[in-house]
Amino acid sequence: MIKSEAWKQSEGIVFEPNAEKAVRETQLCIALTAGPGAGKSELLAQRADFLLTTGACRYPKRILAIAFKVDASNNLRERVWRRCGATYASRFDSFTFHGLAKRIIERFRPVLTGDDALDVGFKVVPKGKAHPKQTEFALLIPLALKILDAYPPAVNAIRQTYSDVFLDEFQDCTDEQYALVIKIFAGSERRITAVGDVKQKIMGWAGALDGVFAKFVDEFKAVHLHIYRNFRSQPQLLRLQNEIVKVLEPNSEMPAEFLEGDGGEIYVQSYLNCQDEATGLAEQINHWINVEGVAPAKIAILVRNQPEAYTIRLAAALDSWGVTYRNENRAQDIATEPIALVVVDYLLCVYGLREPKAWTRLMRRIIPADDDTDGVLRKNWGRFIKEARKLAAIDLVSNCYDQRWQLLKDFLSMVGVNLLVGLSHDYESRDRLREIIHDVKKYIDEALEKEPDLLKALAQLSDDQSVRILTVHKSKGLEFDSVVLLGVEEEAYFGKDLYEVRCTFFVGVSRAERRLVVTTALQRDNLANLGTWRVRRKPQEEFLGYVNLWRTIPTLALDGMHLHQ
Repeated sequence: MIKSEAWKQSEGIVFEPNAEKAVRETQLCIALTAGPGAGKSELLAQRADFLLTTGACRYPKRILAIAFKVDASNNLRERVWRRCGATYASRFDSFTFHGLAKRIIERFRPVLTGDDALDVGFKVVPKGKAHPKQTEFALLIPLALKILDAYPPAVNAIRQTYSDVFLDEFQDCTDEQYALVIKIFAGSERRITAVGDVKQKIMGWAGALDGVFAKFVDEFKAVHLHIYRNFRSQPQLLRLQNEIVKVLEPNSEMPAEFLEGDGGEIYVQSYLNCQDEATGLAEQINHWINVEGVAPAKIAILVRNQPEAYTIRLAAALDSWGVTYRNENRAQDIATEPIALVVVDYLLCVYGLREPKAWTRLMRRIIPADDDTDGVLRKNWGRFIKEARKLAAIDLVSNCYDQRWQLLKDFLSMVGVNLLVGLSHDYESRDRLREIIHDVKKYIDEALEKEPDLLKALAQLSDDQSVRILTVHKSKGLEFDSVVLLGVEEEAYFGKDLYEVRCTFFVGVSRAERRLVVTTALQRDNLANLGTWRVRRKPQEEFLGYVNLWRTIPTLALDGMHLHQ
């Protein structure tokens, strides 16, 4: 344990004064608003490190972090582990809102009676009739609230567990989720840190609560802090983002000194049709990867909705160039599971030629930091995987991979159930653990039917080997060297709530670190047979207006099919 005045942030981390205040606050609740690239997740990780290592979160108290997405929850947990080590990080719990609700239900399940009663080991299904063996995903928070209302000791038990609570992406908090926070922590004197960005409020369709930051400041007597700096994007991209900020939230306009400097590329590419778009983009992306050396996972193709419909032809064009991609609409739920990452990294280590990143990630997940001080476990694992590679070599010769699941079974047995359960709170249910492993194997088998090369099939679930195709909504919290914002047209970017539509565009634009490509097409064929699809398209003039102010190149006709605007 160290004295609070002696604590320092991790090397290379730079704080604005308000960020420093937020990290070191020990008395008040905090409402922290910040733009994209401000390092909100890293700030929470540094705050966890400060609270745990200085004793401000006094043992045996814990810190509870609540995020909106599984990958964000896992990411924050990993950041804390890297900052302060396994011993302190073991007192850091990171859940989604629904994950927290499920934990409450599992712990206090007997409180639920009648039609709400659930059996031990109940399953959660996306949709379906609720009965003792299962419940719907959408019912988790309402059931947790019923427990907390009916059984006050449950509220007290949670309060006694935690001294601090982190709320990430708070601008998207719904009435139901906020009610859960209020029920557990209002009047408890627990320190709550809520972070978010109202300019990224894009979940109104899902019930995001208007004015949630103001409510939180009022009801929790929180101090409101704002930070401006964007550490993600290069200056030209920052200037574009600032144009949109002026419309969305004028009071958050970035100071001029934060916009100085060179760097950053912005392109607007207009096409006659989606086939020309696919052909042109696939060639560009191949160039980025194989000529410029950009890692595939640092490239994202973002659409507002219906990614399959918008990218059918682009996916085929990427295939023709041998570019591996991952459609997050299908893969994200599985790809964010810690056990899936372990399975994929192990198979990459066994079947791949050289996979140093996969090896590093695998060792970090299966060897607790405090158990490998002399490297013995790492050496043992090295020998184990060396032997597995000998067996895998037979599969590589025959190109059939017959032994892959036996090799995986041997590996999981070697790891042991206790360590696998420690990867996620959800895995405390052994049935859930087995179910996810089964789903991962099924996904890989299905990928192999389309892609006979196992390494290319695995790349679809790997953290660092595939171009990402995803919706703007699913891209929140992520960042990429190069972003293609595909189909910025009136038929895609529309809605009754223009503010939210603008926010969606802003989120997409702000994912880019160095390069942004915005595309439009005059015609998009209805390849997915959607009833409401419009083939003829119009550019979204307002959004293209922001981009054209800061585009990198002037209007230039390249040929009859593809125009740079």
